[in-house]
Amino acid sequence: MKNVKSILWGIFLILMGVLIGIDAFNLFGIDINFFFDGWWTLIIIIPCAIDMFKGRDKTLDIIGILIGVILLLTSRDILKFEDLLKLILPLGFIIIGFTLLLKNRKGGKIAREIKKINENGLPRQEVGATFSKENLNLDNQVLQSMDLSASFGKLNCNFQNTTVNTDIVLNVNASFGSVEIIAPKDVKVVVKSSSMFGGVSNKTESSKQNNELPKIYVNAVCMFGGVDVI
Repeated sequence: MKNVKSILWGIFLILMGVLIGIDAFNLFGIDINFFFDGWWTLIIIIPCAIDMFKGRDKTLDIIGILIGVILLLTSRDILKFEDLLKLILPLGFIIIGFTLLLKNRKGGKIAREIKKINENGLPRQEVGATFSKENLNLDNQVLQSMDLSASFGKLNCNFQNTTVNTDIVLNVNASFGSVEIIAPKDVKVVVKSSSMFGGVSNKTESSKQNNELPKIYVNAVCMFGGVDVI
């Protein structure tokens, strides 16, 4: 996803450079008006459209594109301001509804596996950071399922030198805070995220490797917060 995003930004910048050059030298008799009515809305639309290819939750990007398009239509008098006010609420509900449906459709099997592991009755360690920054370093230990949380704080979890013998779940809650997880090498990381104004970024190479590897399920709830798995 990261490579696709970089490629798209590269294509966009090259295209912009070509168009600016054509306009500067008046090539082919083409007069390009870069500052049309509502041009500034592209500052919202284009980054959100490119960010759709990232690994994080895409709810914010969808909302950003919708807001940008509506503002563009309003700036060009295609959509009246009065109509804009009437559309905001119903479109907001529609977007959130579709997002939840897509998440449930894609994450059904993952959700069942997480539920099964969470209900196995084994004790889980709980670690949190509230209005503070906390560091959790586990070296030469067997990593078990855990509950991690950050509320108005940051929690750094270094599991790089741990061993994972079986599938486990890291239940993560980031509310106005952030959680960073450094995962062990020989595992497959699987993410399930329920987010509003936040999300999960999975940067582990192991997430694309052998399905027979032990799995770490990152079961995240993000509210104005984020989780990074590296």
